[in-house]
Amino acid sequence: MVEYLVSLKIEKLEEGMYLATSDDLQGLVAQGRTISDTVEIAQDVARNLIESIFEHGDPLPDGIAPATKPFKNLV
Repeated sequence: MVEYLVSLKIEKLEEGMYLATSDDLQGLVAQGRTISDTVEIAQDVARNLIESIFEHGDPLPDGIAPATKPFKNLV
């Protein structure tokens, strides 16, 4: 399985939750109680969005690149 790098923007909401979005992958929106939870949810959302892109035969957005080597979660 190929892994892809997708940049995330994470911001803390007034309610204390965290919100992740990406300029590279439209439609990626994830919310969690902690930064770690938010990143994990964002990974699932990104995976589903990328699978959908491939299923429809569309090209990946320019900002998304295959990871050059496997990596573990950084958070």
